[in-house]
Amino acid sequence: MRSTEAVPTFVGAADPQTRSLVAKLWNYCNVLRDNGLSTIEYVEQLSYLLFLKMADELAADPFAQEAADPIVPSGLDWQSLVSKRGEELETHYRKVLTELGKHPGTTLGTVFAKAQNRITEPALLEKLVVELIGKTAWVLEGTDLKGDAYEGLLAKGAEDTKTGAGQYFTPRPLIDAMVQVMRPGPADTITDPACGTAGFLIAAHSYIRQHHLQGLSREQRLALGQGTIWGNELVPGTARLAAMNMLLHGIGEAGGDSLIATGDALADAPVRRASLVLANPPFGKKSAITVVGTDGKTDREDISYDRFDFRATTTNKQLNFLQHIMSLLEMDGRAAVVLPDNVLFEGGAGERIRRRLLQEFNLHTILRLPAGIFYAGGVKANVLFFEKKPPRADEIPNTSEVWVYDFRTGMHFTLKQRPLRLVDLASFIEAYSADDRSGRKETEDGRFKRFTYEELIARDKVNLDVTWLKDPALDDADSLLPPEVIAQEIVEDLQAALAEFEAIAEALGGEVKPDVAAEEVIAEA
Repeated sequence: MRSTEAVPTFVGAADPQTRSLVAKLWNYCNVLRDNGLSTIEYVEQLSYLLFLKMADELAADPFAQEAADPIVPSGLDWQSLVSKRGEELETHYRKVLTELGKHPGTTLGTVFAKAQNRITEPALLEKLVVELIGKTAWVLEGTDLKGDAYEGLLAKGAEDTKTGAGQYFTPRPLIDAMVQVMRPGPADTITDPACGTAGFLIAAHSYIRQHHLQGLSREQRLALGQGTIWGNELVPGTARLAAMNMLLHGIGEAGGDSLIATGDALADAPVRRASLVLANPPFGKKSAITVVGTDGKTDREDISYDRFDFRATTTNKQLNFLQHIMSLLEMDGRAAVVLPDNVLFEGGAGERIRRRLLQEFNLHTILRLPAGIFYAGGVKANVLFFEKKPPRADEIPNTSEVWVYDFRTGMHFTLKQRPLRLVDLASFIEAYSADDRSGRKETEDGRFKRFTYEELIARDKVNLDVTWLKDPALDDADSLLPPEVIAQEIVEDLQAALAEFEAIAEALGGEVKPDVAAEEVIAEA
């Protein structure tokens, strides 16, 4: 089997300059935190100011390519801010945010869509503009470095799970591992229909630059940053973080078409397809809408979407995202998608979708993920790797075998004491055999196992949640986990159980209200 390639680990993990910039940005956030803002809010506020400062640096760069129009219109730019103080600065800044949000369809419009100034103290805004952000060169020292620093800021922000920031963040080591085995290339069109802060898109772009930059033509280099990579995000505030993050990494143009669409990806059938989909759709209990599939079934909801390309009707948003991604792929396209366990075993629509996945697609690999690696507690998930294939003669299924890698049994991670690292996934990357999957072999530790189509289709409800390993800690007292790890796993199991009960309540038509007492018990545990 091939050895693993050198792929960048978590952004800035080994770069002192990047760590320094992350610390500097985080200190700015601490200033805003004292002003009563949540993590997601103060990252947004920094995004506005950083964007304006970088646009100003680009406009002043004598080596920058001349443009017919400036990135930010005169009178609404950074220079218009630094010339003002106190309440005059605050009043003008509010005007800047409002006016710049009136450019729909552009990166500029995405970054400033419905932007509001939440820095209510004029003195604090002045300190950020004049002293903190204003005295640092954010572009001329290197776009990639600043991008890594900004992504590091998003990563630190994801730790603040009480504000919901963590739901937008996929662990970077998992992203890197998925990108490494999928091997995006310059000919690929790459998308993420639930892109969050654009981690997958940026990692794919970085991989192509690292492995193919020397062989790219000028046209390919331009296309790489101007439309072959795009994403969609439901939440406008998160979409702006994604647009900013991509721009800082050299993807897209401030005055050009936005590479991040904002809205419900499930609302309509895709008008553009991709050769590669990388995604971690939002985990949730129930979709707010009902999709009407070709089976004609509907549920009672105020809003329903009629998706002719969906084969099954369900209010399970993960199953709907899986159907959407199946539609997003062009013929021979490939996908790597993080999905929760229920997608593998849920009956009804879930079974119909799994049958279609095995029949019409080549579902060749499943990676079972451990708990403790996501910022949303109690999440148990998998990565599904599949390819879209043309129908075969005599209705022969396109999936002949599925290889399952159990990275869950006996694996224990926590967000702080023992976070997931890329090296932890090295054995999976090697077993995946991206060079030639036909040469795969079951591993000596028993974690990588082959299952035939006949074996899987015969399972009750085509259940793909396959287990075969036993946790050694259950039999060996000497291998018991540290108490803090055991406690964390108990917390995660409780959170997962609460999520399941909420799903049942919603399915029965009940109104689910947060149980503060239960949350406090879990927090104290």
